[in-house]
Amino acid sequence: MSAATVFDSVLFGNIFGTEEIRECFSEHAYVANLIEAECVLAEAEEDEGVIPSGVAAVIREHSHVSKIDWPLLASRAEIVGYPILGLVEQMSEWVPEDKAGYIHWGATTQDIMDLASMLQIKKGLTIVERLLRQTAASLESMCATYRDTPMAGRTHLQHALPITFGYKCGVWLSGLLRHIERLEQLKERCLLVQFGGAAGTLASLGNTDKGIRVRKRMAVILNLRDPVITWHVSRDTIAEVVGFLAMVGGSLGKIALDLIIMSSNELNEVAEPYVPHRGASSTMPQKRNPISSEIILAQSKILRAQVGLVLDGMVSDFERASGPWHLEWAALPTAFISAVGALHQAHFALSGLQVNQDVMMMNLKSTKGLIVAEAVMMELAKYEGRQEAHEIVYRACVEAHEGKVPLRDTLEKIPQVVEHLSSVQLTTLCDPTQYLGCCQLMVDELLSQSGRRIGETNGLKNGSAKLKNGHTNRQAVTNDAIYMG
Repeated sequence: MSAATVFDSVLFGNIFGTEEIRECFSEHAYVANLIEAECVLAEAEEDEGVIPSGVAAVIREHSHVSKIDWPLLASRAEIVGYPILGLVEQMSEWVPEDKAGYIHWGATTQDIMDLASMLQIKKGLTIVERLLRQTAASLESMCATYRDTPMAGRTHLQHALPITFGYKCGVWLSGLLRHIERLEQLKERCLLVQFGGAAGTLASLGNTDKGIRVRKRMAVILNLRDPVITWHVSRDTIAEVVGFLAMVGGSLGKIALDLIIMSSNELNEVAEPYVPHRGASSTMPQKRNPISSEIILAQSKILRAQVGLVLDGMVSDFERASGPWHLEWAALPTAFISAVGALHQAHFALSGLQVNQDVMMMNLKSTKGLIVAEAVMMELAKYEGRQEAHEIVYRACVEAHEGKVPLRDTLEKIPQVVEHLSSVQLTTLCDPTQYLGCCQLMVDELLSQSGRRIGETNGLKNGSAKLKNGHTNRQAVTNDAIYMG
């Protein structure tokens, strides 16, 4: 019970993250990756004839994170400022003396730490990608299901024009599809091996190309990209990774904000999946707060804050930074845990979202035709010109609003309107379900592309997410249940 942040907290840990991503960025995993980096370095150097044959296997055989003396490592890291010297000291005690001298051969502290971080990033992106594809698959299903479900489209939180809920889901989905595409590009560009030595020149391995050959071999072993030139102080790749995670958080935050407003009592168009007591209040029994969306919204803000840190980290001096690199140590775990936590909550909320189609229709019709004033204006403009038609319909809208009567009633009193538009035309023009534009066509085109982009989702495309307590999110309340706010 010693956690100091929401990410490691027993109380909040599974709200703000998942066990899987916490383990990926845990201290134990990080040190294990440091050891792996040292072992791979030895393996690559042996393959390229830099160190004697047989050394790498012995180093790997005797090196394991389970052997770490954590208090000693922590003490040495506090004194030195980095954990590598203390780690090499411990590894040298595990490995037979005639082989121990080849541990960390020609490397510098940042080589090993950057490699360990890159291994964490690589695994973390795999987790992010899986959840991103699952969430996109849920939205893909919703697009198809609600392709023709009309609802009010809103701008400035006011009724604007009719849309379909499938179209709204499609807008959400389109952003996630672009993130999937970005992620594919990012993996090719940013997952770089690191090996440069003290100033990045690989001089410790001589003035031949041995250092470069070792670096290339390490890239092959770890399935990372060879950077061509040392990137100790070129931190754009780290910034791009965190920036990507923040953009994912931004897209999820937009979805969450929409869901929060749509689930208010006044709108009541959607509700997060029903799980007993989820979103409950300690004093108001009727409450059913949109907890997942609230968490996602908070995570999107946390993610944006990390971007500032890694952008500052890009401003590094000369061939070894005098400090900005340290910002990444805080920003990377926070960004990954926040992103995965937000995706986990989004997948849960969307895969079992309660959609109140009847209420959507009721809200759409609540302004008595005002939401399709544009439809009347555009038709009348054919006869009166656009600006004049705008003024005519505007005055009719004002009268309808103030008199709390249908727009059609006020239009029928205007000579310029009835002169050109019949009663049947007005009825059709004032029907919001008849003014959906290209909503369905855009959804169809998006769906024709989305399957290819989303790809396989490990059989979970149509599955329902579960919370830790095991309740499925398909236990949605019915429309005639008590609507909780």
